[in-house]
Amino acid sequence: MTINEIQDELVEEFSMFTDWMEKYEYIIQLGKELPLIEEQYKIDDNLIKGCQSKVWLHADHQNNKVLFTADSDAIITKGLVSMVVRVLSDHSPAEIVQAELYFVDKIGLKEHLSVTRSNGLLSMIKQMKMYALALQSKVPNNQ
Repeated sequence: MTINEIQDELVEEFSMFTDWMEKYEYIIQLGKELPLIEEQYKIDDNLIKGCQSKVWLHADHQNNKVLFTADSDAIITKGLVSMVVRVLSDHSPAEIVQAELYFVDKIGLKEHLSVTRSNGLLSMIKQMKMYALALQSKVPNNQ
């Protein structure tokens, strides 16, 4: 699936809920389904700056695909990072760098998250794109 197809899938899933309590419950459920980061990667170097909660993010590069794993000490934040991991993981560095992440607006997250959570979500996205950019510069011919 492409990054946009995954975003569209997420938007579709969230459109099934009529109120924000249901959407928050779904975000929490997504967090519970997040493939967890290995304990060895839960280090300060992998903490995302700009998040009020602790969010660890690890990027692995295999077969010109970036595979992200993450975890958080807060349930809503864990759900948010799980959505971004779902959208961006298993794509090439170039695809990640060039991706326009519209699902945040289409789901309505900006309007319904606190300022600190919204800033944290933007920090997660920025960090993932920075990992991809760093990996892209190491790939011959920017594949």
